Amino acid sequence: MRDPSKRILILSSSTGGGHQSAAWALQDSLTRLSLGQVLVNITQVLEEATPITRHLATFYNYLLRYNQHYMRYYYWAIEKIRPYESHMLFQLCRKYGSQVIDHLAPTTLVSVHPMTQHFFAYMLKKLRLIDRIPLITVVTDPCRGFWKGWACPEVSQYFVASDEAKAQLEEFGIPNERIAVSGMPVHSRFQPVSSLDEKYVLRQQLQLDPHRFTILVNAGWAGGGNIPQLYETLMQGSPENIQLVFMAGHNTALFEEASKLAQNVPFPVNVLPFTTNMHEWMNASDVMISKMGGLTTFEAMACQLPILADCLTPPMPQEQGTARFVESNGAGILIQTPHQLVQELDTLIHVPGRYEQMKQAAARIGRPGASDHIAREILQFSA
Repeated sequence: MRDPSKRILILSSSTGGGHQSAAWALQDSLTRLSLGQVLVNITQVLEEATPITRHLATFYNYLLRYNQHYMRYYYWAIEKIRPYESHMLFQLCRKYGSQVIDHLAPTTLVSVHPMTQHFFAYMLKKLRLIDRIPLITVVTDPCRGFWKGWACPEVSQYFVASDEAKAQLEEFGIPNERIAVSGMPVHSRFQPVSSLDEKYVLRQQLQLDPHRFTILVNAGWAGGGNIPQLYETLMQGSPENIQLVFMAGHNTALFEEASKLAQNVPFPVNVLPFTTNMHEWMNASDVMISKMGGLTTFEAMACQLPILADCLTPPMPQEQGTARFVESNGAGILIQTPHQLVQELDTLIHVPGRYEQMKQAAARIGRPGASDHIAREILQFSA
């Protein structure tokens, strides 16, 4: 029977897909590990608080989809203006914050987004609840270079993916004892298949050829950036005996365009919109082409899936560390030009041992089960 005295509220936003993926992963882990006795809700803070914050989120996703090369300027602007510390914006959002806390009555708050914890710390102080409701943050940027907005003095406990991330929070003024290195909050369903036979069966279930080298081309939650350009390159000339799975995300126009391009190529291509069974497609694939989003990257690592990373445009500042980390560990290759993509694929397919090296490297740095570990710690705060 659910204990009505325990209610966890996860603070998120759909700016990109990583924060929401982390929220869903934690909600699943918290609900499952508490045997359903703890009520876990997710709120989309930026989208729900005010028209101003909603437009900021929409603009972020617009740049991510259509003008990825401008994302660095958005990052710099946010770091300069620091809207997450704006008293005026807090006042505009205050009614929303009061309604959320009053209606959902959380006993623990968990932030998975750098633009949420400052505001809810402000609300807890205004409502004189700062000493009664723990505020916990799970940082979804795994390496150095992330937003200063992640650092909030009122946060009771931080969970980060790496020692590097911990060091950066300490540089931002967060005490060492409040930071735990726990891995990325990857959903528990992102686990590697146990054998090649299991991979073949999974491909058959997904209507893929079991024996072709399978390339997952992931355009991300928003569906855009440079990935469509890399996809077009593959349509024009790729190694033999491959098949492609193209994920168009939430971009309907991209889905239609990619479907048309797939009609006249000499190898099988599956074009899909946003999907909730990404773990199955990752486990059915041999390599993924994607930008270096923190959650997506570590979901792939948990599935022992090497990455050919889109670096046609330099990664966003908060993603540069992830790109460097995966490349330095041998689990990914940073793609600087479309021509390089075709060359690297040809090497992975035809050079003996090269693919297995990358797969083993991904296995070494993937940490399946991190979401469950974080959830157990959060439940201790809610005890």
